[in-house]
Amino acid sequence: MEAVRPKLTRTAASGPGSGRSRFPTANTRIITKGGNQAVSGGVELSAPFRFPRFFVTTPAPCPYIKGKTERKVFTELSGPHAGELNDALGRIGFRRSQNVAYRPSCLDCSACISVRVVAADFQPNATQRKLIKRNADLEVTACKPWATEEQYELLRRYLRARHPDGGMVEMDEHDFSDMVEQSPVKTYIVEYREPSVDGVPGRLVGACLTDQQADGLSMIYSFFEPEAEDGRAGRTGLGTYIILDHIVRAGRAGLPYVYLGYWVEEAKRMTYKSRFRPLERLGPGGWRRFDPEQRELPLA
Repeated sequence: MEAVRPKLTRTAASGPGSGRSRFPTANTRIITKGGNQAVSGGVELSAPFRFPRFFVTTPAPCPYIKGKTERKVFTELSGPHAGELNDALGRIGFRRSQNVAYRPSCLDCSACISVRVVAADFQPNATQRKLIKRNADLEVTACKPWATEEQYELLRRYLRARHPDGGMVEMDEHDFSDMVEQSPVKTYIVEYREPSVDGVPGRLVGACLTDQQADGLSMIYSFFEPEAEDGRAGRTGLGTYIILDHIVRAGRAGLPYVYLGYWVEEAKRMTYKSRFRPLERLGPGGWRRFDPEQRELPLA
């Protein structure tokens, strides 16, 4: 019998409940429905969601590049075909937030680049191999998307230490529950814990909200114990390890990619995404492999 994990106290009960399941599965079904179809960005869209309604946000200050403004285009994910629509939009650069799929649509900037790791061809470098070995004792569990107090407290410590000026630092328990639980697609909250002792689960040191798409794993948001946050000997490189673990799991399950979201060359806090090779970027011609350290020069 599975243990019942403590749930966040909320004014109204919601969420799918507790539980664990295999993560990821090897189901790599691609959208190949017959009948009337449309093609967008090289991705087939089947008839049930051929014409989703898109909206544009009001311009706001860019969180990545000082002096720039950002604007997003978004659509709602709902109904029985929400998963298929999310998969199709994910392949043309959209990301999910609760029941919304969005991507940048800025008027004067195209710095946000969608990137993904090619899982089957990934080879960890020496530093990454050391991280994998150092954290091999962590116990990884893919849980149903159900927010807990323990996860929320970990997120608070992470935000205070790593992003004290970010917009998420004001997130309360209800905001966190919505972020985790309001998903119309196949979603997990992947927990990373220190080893169990006498059957008692170890301390939670990392977590990642992850979508399983038809062609890979999409890392929505990860957070982890800041190094030496509470005076204890902290684990180093937990953020990198969580990405490495997702790449390994995707490769073993036959899922081609791990989606890392957007990479902005000018944003130092996104540099870590360039350390996972081979990396593909989405451009006008589709997905192409690229080396972030080799700048593209304009033709004379």
